[in-house]
Order: sequence, then structure tokens, then C-alpha cells
Amino acid sequence: MRKSDIAMQIMWSRLATICEEQAQVMLRAAFSAAVRESGDLSAGLFDIEGRMLAQAVTGTPGHVNTMASAVVHFLRKFPPQTMRPGDAFVTNDPWLASGHLHDVTVVTPAFLQGSIVGLFAATVHLVDIGGRGFGPDARDLYEEGIQVPHMYLVREGVVNEVLMELMRANSREPQQVEGDIYAIVAAGEEGARRLSEVMTEFGESSLGRLGAHILEQTEKATRKAISQLPDGVYRNHTKMDGYESPIDLRVAMHVSNGSIHLDFEGTSGISSFGINCPLPYTQAYSFYAIKCVVAPDIPSNHGAHEPFSISAPDNTIVNPLRPAAVAARHVVGHMLPDLILGCLAQAMKGQVPAESGMMWNPTIRGYRDFAGNDRMWEYFCLFAAGMGARPKQDGLDGTAFPSALKSIPVESLETGAPLVVWKKELRPDSGGAGEFRGGMGQILEIGALGEVPLRFQAMFERVTNAARGRDGGSEGACGKVSLSSGKQLRSKGQQDIPLGDCIVLELPGGGGYGDPSKRSLKAIAKDVRNGLLTEEAARAQYPHYAGSSNA
Repeated sequence: MRKSDIAMQIMWSRLATICEEQAQVMLRAAFSAAVRESGDLSAGLFDIEGRMLAQAVTGTPGHVNTMASAVVHFLRKFPPQTMRPGDAFVTNDPWLASGHLHDVTVVTPAFLQGSIVGLFAATVHLVDIGGRGFGPDARDLYEEGIQVPHMYLVREGVVNEVLMELMRANSREPQQVEGDIYAIVAAGEEGARRLSEVMTEFGESSLGRLGAHILEQTEKATRKAISQLPDGVYRNHTKMDGYESPIDLRVAMHVSNGSIHLDFEGTSGISSFGINCPLPYTQAYSFYAIKCVVAPDIPSNHGAHEPFSISAPDNTIVNPLRPAAVAARHVVGHMLPDLILGCLAQAMKGQVPAESGMMWNPTIRGYRDFAGNDRMWEYFCLFAAGMGARPKQDGLDGTAFPSALKSIPVESLETGAPLVVWKKELRPDSGGAGEFRGGMGQILEIGALGEVPLRFQAMFERVTNAARGRDGGSEGACGKVSLSSGKQLRSKGQQDIPLGDCIVLELPGGGGYGDPSKRSLKAIAKDVRNGLLTEEAARAQYPHYAGSSNA
């Protein structure tokens, strides 16, 4: 390797470190638990053409991969030559950014000796931006909250107070929304400061040479990884619970000449409710699925995206047109990696995990605060189901795939809202059987602190369509939604929780991998001993299991 190549590699690593510092600033400064505890964010550095050069490790694929295609839309309204130090730009346009109004994307230009050298971008999920709140019940975009077109958030160091006033006025949680937005601004400023330091240290006056190196090397490595797949067309189909009716997801994966094209022809049309998934979010999670299996060790940037393309008929549920309701677009988006992995399993036999139980994201609303005052509050929760079994290992319990988000800790939830978590434990028997079992889901029981009614927004999948196993593995357990009093609740939509009652969530498990008869007796006995598998389920799922004497 030439000396210049070594220097390039060091600088490339430093850019990724700067992006991670950017993300960590947001985590530390954020007001909402979704950002602070779960990492519901993304952070990245772009060149002045809007191409992503580096990203933070912390964050979610849906945010970072939509952000990767969002920055160019900012440049159409705000060309680089018009940007000034201290500027920051913002939008929450679902079709030009992250797929729904609850995500804001902010772009901050970085300068060196008065000249613009790059752009920092970040996306976070805001807990509430008005409308019906975060849930799937809206019938069009205009019911879902305030829309922010591309505009100045900060102009030469002066905050757009008119915009901030509008954001506060349209939110049930104005303090959290304002705090999270300022956290993004602080992160962008810190990124710009650190970039200036690094470029000065290495004697670089622009990112042109380094950016070209990054994109060239990444695209070359990604195409090489794809070329290991046999050329051809691989198809997969899966069913979703949907809202008003079940949904068919269909994809054809075309592999040719070191590139992959995904065609969603045959997928169901749009929903009447807010579970439609705009194309940028469809692309984000489709790309992520391919990246996880085909090129997991290659950095993600514009170069890695170049060999990948996507198409979907207009007004299908993976490509809705304005003004379709899209608030809960993650319900469909998070199903796409399992759909794509089903194609890759045909091309990469023995290398692709089973399907996963996804993440459940309820929003809970109340009308009395900790002090007993009549005040509306809103709390956005994130809880992880079981991950699908891997070709050589069990699935991870209570782990969110594909969102990569962490569950909100009980302590944070109970200090952030007048709620009590009466139960939070792994759900026995929920992982699918196999030589390697699926990950276990969780059971949660959540109620109000005191005799206060709650309102609950459900946005859950895999209640009637379980995570499928792979290569002979069994499907995981379906999820359940109910009250502690026994009443079954709907898996989607707003519902009232009566006084004194609690929400009970039984999250789905991941699918199993391989023939269950090949699972070791020691592994089965260990699961029984740890309470992950009951004796009855062990005997039913694994006929060769003779009982606890195998411990």
C-alpha cells in the first residue's frame, strides 16, 4: 500500500469517528427517550454534491439510508455557494427525506477558512408533531401533523423562531421536540468543528481527493462482493397482517454484473390507513438487507449504494404517492429485509438467517402528569421482539432486527411518563424450533401510575403472520395484544385503556433455523433450565428430547 493510500485510510477512519461524535452529541443532548435511550437517529457526512462519505455507527438503517438520498434535495433549494457559516436547514418531507413527518432531517454546512467543504446531516424521530399523533389511523398526510418544507432552521447563527414556535404549538410534548431539535443543531456544529480540525491536521483544503478515494474503493468492493452471487432472478413473497386487510409483499431480485435491482411488481396497493411506505424508506431497508448478508464489512456510503437500484409500481404500499398517510410506514418497511433475505437465501444457501419478530413501537397518551395536574402527555415506546435464528447460532432474544434500536429501559420509561411497567420478561416458547432456535420475544405489562385512563396507539405486525423458519426450522410464535383484564385488543389503531387496566404485549419470536431433530440435547435442556422453553414445548418441538435428565 502506498503512503498516500495509508494516509487516505487514516483520514477515512477519522471521518467515521467524527460522525460517531456527532451522534453521541445527540444522544447526550436529546430530551426524548426514543433518541436518548434507543438511538432513534442517524448522523453522517456528505460532500458538497450531496453524496454520503461516512456515517455514525450509532443509529438506525431506516434513518441513515433515507438520509443518504435526502441531502441532494436540500441542495436544489440551497446551493452550496449560498450557504454561510452558522446555517442549518431542515425538512420532514416524507418523500424527500425519511418517510414520515415524525422524522426531521437537518443539514449543517461545514466550512474551512471561509470555504464550504462538506455537509453534516442528521435525522431524529420527534415524539409528537401534532395531528392524530404517531399512529396508523390517519387517512391522508394532512391528518398526520405539521409539514416542514425545506427551509432555514438556523440562518448565520440565528434560530428561526417562527418555525420553532410553530413546532412547539403543534406538539403535545413541546419541550421534548424543541430539545431534540436543538440537540441536532449542536451535533451538526460539533461535526463541522471537528472536520475543520482534522482537515487542518492533514493539510487538506477540500474533501475532493479523499471523497473520490472513499467512493471509488467502496463501490469497487461492493460490486466485487455482489459478483460472488450467481447471476439470475430470485423471487420471494410474504404476507403481512396489514390494517384493513392482509398485504402481499412480492419482490424479484435481479443479480447481474455486480449489481442488484429489486422489482416490487405484484405487491399490494396502498392502504387506506397510515401504514404506507414511501419509496425512500422502501429503498433504505431493502438496501440494508442486502448489505447485511452480501457486504457486511464494507463501509456504508454513496459508493456502496451505487450498485443497487429499485422499482415499484406507483401507489403500491411500498411506493405510495402524495398525500397518502404514512406515519406508521415502519410497519411495512421493517418487513422488507425478511422479504429480501428470502431471495438471498436462494443465492447464498446456508448463509441467511430465519425471519425475525421485528420491533413493536406503541405510543401511549395520558391526561394527568406526575404531579396530578390535568396535562396531556405522549410517550413513544420501543420494545424488541425475537430475532431469527442464524445458520450457526440461535437467534438473539429481545433484539430488534432490522431496526437495530435498543428497547427503552424500564427506569427511563417510568421516569419519563406516569406509567408503571408491572412486567418485562422474555416470553417462553416464543422462538421457533430448529437446530438453532429463534430468539425469544418479550412480555410487557404497562399501566398508569394511579387511576388514570390511557389512550394507546398500536402499530404491530406478526400477530397473524408469524416469522418463518429457514431450512427446516419452525416459525416463531405470533404476537398478542390484550388487556390485563383479558380483553383482546387490535394490533393496529388507537384504543382506550380503561381505568385500572393495563396493556399486555406479548411480542413475537424469531423463526428457527435447520432441522429441530438436530438440536443438541444440551441446548434444549439449557433453555428449559433457563425458563425459555417449557417442558411441554420442549417435548412437542423436539421429539428426541427425553426430559430434564438431559440437563
